[in-house]
Amino acid sequence: MPGSIPLIGEKFPEMEVMTTIGKIKLPDHFKGKYWVLFSHPADFTPVCTTEFVAFAKRYEDFKKLNTELIGLSVDSTWSHIKWIEWIKEKLGVEIPFPIIADPGGHVASKLGMLHAVSSTHTVRAVFIVDPNGVIRAIIYYPLDNGRNIDEILRLVKAIQVTDKYGRATPANWPNNELIDDHVIVPPAATVQEAAERTKKYTCYDWWFCHEELKEKTDVEEARSFLKRVARC
Repeated sequence: MPGSIPLIGEKFPEMEVMTTIGKIKLPDHFKGKYWVLFSHPADFTPVCTTEFVAFAKRYEDFKKLNTELIGLSVDSTWSHIKWIEWIKEKLGVEIPFPIIADPGGHVASKLGMLHAVSSTHTVRAVFIVDPNGVIRAIIYYPLDNGRNIDEILRLVKAIQVTDKYGRATPANWPNNELIDDHVIVPPAATVQEAAERTKKYTCYDWWFCHEELKEKTDVEEARSFLKRVARC
């Protein structure tokens, strides 16, 4: 039976995994960096191949965000190696990140990645983990539908903005319909603070206040990812 899904805000479970670069320990291997763990149903399948190419083509964008990638499926190491060789030979794309081999499904089960009707296929899960090993986001996609990698990039950037400024980001940030590229100020904690809110920030009301980011480069970086999403 599949395991329960770890919760957002929990530490990523400690585990040793076999990958295409050898054994590594998670989350220690990526300490000090954000990282994205994404599972795929199987090697040598069309949708998964398109996703790996898309991740590879955006790898440098992830690295600019101090973010690493690691894939996973229930295939063996040799299958992963042969598949990435095929991708390089036939499609001209080199896969620059490791892939976890989980033929027994033990890692996938622990993370709740197994499909309900098949113990031999992982769903398309995405775990975004921060430099402290804390799970910050979990996204699940069905077997038949590939992920939008630029949206994952945008979400990583949004999480980093929250960490950096202590602010929330609105829907479709940085192109929100109400506040554009502004970020949302946390709710007031006291009556006095609520009364002062409209004097300090731009507000619709004291409970809905927003402000411009001090560093526009953070907005520009996120906007570049969103523009690519719009073109997909």
